[in-house]
Amino acid sequence: MGHSDRILIVSPNRDAYSETFIRAHIDRLPGVVGVLTDGALPQRDHDGTLLISTSLGARVQRKLSRTSLEQAQAKAVLNRIRQLRADVVLAEYGTTGEALIDICTEAGVPLVVHFHGIDAFHTDLAAQHANYQRILGKAAAIVVVSNEMEQRLLALGAPRERLHHNRYGIDVQRFSPTEPASAGKQFVSVGRFVDKKAPHLLVTAFHRAWQQDQDLHLTMIGDGPLHGSTRQLAHALGLEDAVTFTGALAHDRIAEHMAQARGFVQHSIASVKNDREGTPLSVLEAMARALPVISTRHGGIPDAVGHGVSGLLCNEGDIIAMGEHLLELARDPAKARTMGIEGRRTIEARYTMEQSIAGLGRIIAQAVAKR
Repeated sequence: MGHSDRILIVSPNRDAYSETFIRAHIDRLPGVVGVLTDGALPQRDHDGTLLISTSLGARVQRKLSRTSLEQAQAKAVLNRIRQLRADVVLAEYGTTGEALIDICTEAGVPLVVHFHGIDAFHTDLAAQHANYQRILGKAAAIVVVSNEMEQRLLALGAPRERLHHNRYGIDVQRFSPTEPASAGKQFVSVGRFVDKKAPHLLVTAFHRAWQQDQDLHLTMIGDGPLHGSTRQLAHALGLEDAVTFTGALAHDRIAEHMAQARGFVQHSIASVKNDREGTPLSVLEAMARALPVISTRHGGIPDAVGHGVSGLLCNEGDIIAMGEHLLELARDPAKARTMGIEGRRTIEARYTMEQSIAGLGRIIAQAVAKR
């Protein structure tokens, strides 16, 4: 990417720094001149400063309709693009791209829209954002992170020539390989307790395996709205001593649990409202630690995890197969070791942060060059 390409990133969540991949874009893409946040139509600069001052905002809200207020907000964003002399705008999430497409057109600046998961599939979002076809037709580039997401956006009308598959990446050097063959029959999961990660199905699958081998143990790391009900399920199934719930943990504590594990397990599914994963960070990090992955054919997981090569995959909701996979690795430490090594090789070859940022940089540079 040329040194003159000045990138403005717009991310709807003020705490974008908690979203690992978006934080990487902000910190690592060369040429970032600004970050706007707080809503799909952003209200603030990255330092928290309102684009429309507090006093002006209050007067505007008293005097103007909602439509007029949005027009004033859009004008403020347009002015910020011009003040920063941005060559291109990177919109994190499709909903953000939808809010920015007309502004970028008026500014004469190409728009690159980066989809992440929920924005491509969720039924409520699809109903609310019927104008996705407009951004798919007008955006200079559209970025997806999995084969499943690519097929979804092609079906929605994204032009093949402007649709780019760019994998997420992680800092491989941060993750030292573990030795799963030396671990006991310990399995670990890491993630929020939410519908699309289906912790209740994971516990149910584990219970099936545990009934055949009561030396198995599962550690579930994370928190979320389904945490309490998942604990109740484990208790009802008699798994109080076989499943440990740690709550959310710091990275170093997660590393300690992974170092003692035979494998990593996650039962991702499409939620009732079709919320889906992109490519789960926890799966990539487990592979970087040379842990075999037991999971589902969901989102970008089968892109990363080769069934029978770096892990064992089942269909969404298939607790019988997942239970069998847990038993298979519990009984075969050598296979766990071989699969873990292959997983680490996959991450080093295809999922490094350097590759991801370089790929996104090339997509952005092409969008600027074609302006």
